[in-house]
Amino acid sequence: MAAGDRIPAGETPAWSSPILHADLDAFYASVEALNNPRLRGAPVIVAGLGSRGVVTSASYEARRYGVRSAMPVARARRLCPAGVFVQPNFPAYIEKSHRVKEVFDSFSTVVEPLSLDEAFLDVRRAHRIWPNPPTIAEALKDRVLTETGLILSVGVAPNKFLAKLASRLAKPNGVVVVDPRKVTEFLAPLEVGCLWGVGEQTATVLGRLGLRTIGDVAAASPAYLERVLGAHGAHLSALAAGRDDREVVANLEAKSVGAEETYGQDLTERAQISAALLKLADRVASRLRSQGISGQTVSLKVRLGDFTTFSRSRTLKFEIDSATGIYGVAGELLARFLTEKPGRSVRLLGISVSNLCRWPASQQLLPTEQPGWGAAELTLDAVRRRFGDDAIGFGALLAAP
Repeated sequence: MAAGDRIPAGETPAWSSPILHADLDAFYASVEALNNPRLRGAPVIVAGLGSRGVVTSASYEARRYGVRSAMPVARARRLCPAGVFVQPNFPAYIEKSHRVKEVFDSFSTVVEPLSLDEAFLDVRRAHRIWPNPPTIAEALKDRVLTETGLILSVGVAPNKFLAKLASRLAKPNGVVVVDPRKVTEFLAPLEVGCLWGVGEQTATVLGRLGLRTIGDVAAASPAYLERVLGAHGAHLSALAAGRDDREVVANLEAKSVGAEETYGQDLTERAQISAALLKLADRVASRLRSQGISGQTVSLKVRLGDFTTFSRSRTLKFEIDSATGIYGVAGELLARFLTEKPGRSVRLLGISVSNLCRWPASQQLLPTEQPGWGAAELTLDAVRRRFGDDAIGFGALLAAP
């Protein structure tokens, strides 16, 4: 079934559990083009601009050159010399995501966001307004484009697995409908890699068994798959048959909010590393406050120059959403780590906050904080919203990498 396929008139099936998976096309790159008209139609590549950065998003003009998300920037530059490389602007992406979510909410009361650019919608209760789920998908695409300027691809199916798979096949700018009566026909010719949980290693194992398509997996004995792959085999057998009983969960809370950065040159000086950590803490705190949430667990990720990676975390008795508070906890974790690994260079740092709850955070102060910092950071947020992210920041970050 190709992107844009529709169920012919007169053949509309009975939809007992219609689910949409809505996915914004090249979201970050599209937002950049909306905010800067000079980028429209250009091969836009959103990425960390250091020599070790990776691509976060690429416009379809850039994808024609083979540029893909998670690709090293150095390789993207080789593939697309004319590419326009842009630093990520997460506050702008969050603002657009909120506007898109408002559109989703106008179509269904049961919306489950998966990330800033995708969500499931349960549209079982919309049948009184719309004749069928495919019509809802078309209307959703039109509304998102009209109200936000963004392009949406939508999968329509009887369950979450099929809907997400359909939206992937719908890209770019399409709708793919999985007829509930023709699930087997839809799945059978697709490669096994389309099944959730099948990575390169599992695909290789299945290929050795002669199972190269989803139809092959569906035809195999569930007991045989379980014997070969353990519990994962039973899971794949169910998906290959088009079975997925998970419900769309409204307002599913994010598990964590974080940020990380890979540096163009390894960080070796303690002051340099601390400044980089404060920069990340500021970024995470700003994202927390922009989403109206705070958290109790601060986690630190460190990747050394030899690519070994370590994680440390600490759970507090209260919630925080301030850069100084997050930096204080992460700094203690980092100091302990650097004591354990003296003289080692740092290639990547990351901070995340989990155990989230609704903002505002607790008024309790960490030992590293000073009274008044909370109000100061709210003022910082207001200035950034008006004048941009680089308009104001911490003085200690002036020399940060």
